[in-house]
Amino acid sequence: MAILNPEHLFEQADKLIAPPPAGSLRQVDLRRAISGAYYGVFHATLTAAADELVGVTKRSTSQYVLVYRSVDHGKLRELCSEVKKQRLPAKYVRHVPPNGFGPDLQAYAATLLELQEKRHAADYDPSLRIRRSDAQLAISMARNALIRFRAAAASERNAFLALLLFQPR
Repeated sequence: MAILNPEHLFEQADKLIAPPPAGSLRQVDLRRAISGAYYGVFHATLTAAADELVGVTKRSTSQYVLVYRSVDHGKLRELCSEVKKQRLPAKYVRHVPPNGFGPDLQAYAATLLELQEKRHAADYDPSLRIRRSDAQLAISMARNALIRFRAAAASERNAFLALLLFQPR
């Protein structure tokens, strides 16, 4: 399985918003850059989940694909909405580290939610006018979200990924 490298999506987004030799940037390129920024974070999260459960060495297996494809945008949005709160719902508490999720994972969750909203607007709102600075900000936010995700304690990342893959009862 060819894993999508999030940095490649961010680099592609950067290229889409590079000032053209003549004329102005096209809205379609600005919109695709914002979408690419979100998808870089989304695919990095899916990769982390499948790597954790199935293993990096088994990326070419059908089990890896099954885990990778099991996460949808709504499920990720719902979990991030809960993680960014100071108080987790009772159904999550026993599945996370004793002190809950720290500032890095909360920042990742909050940023992912914001990027998802920006992507929805960029993809579906025909009245939206996007500036280059909007796309630059989204790309920067996406890169920072992954930095924060990777900086979070391994126990927090593992708990987050487990909750993403499995619904607590």
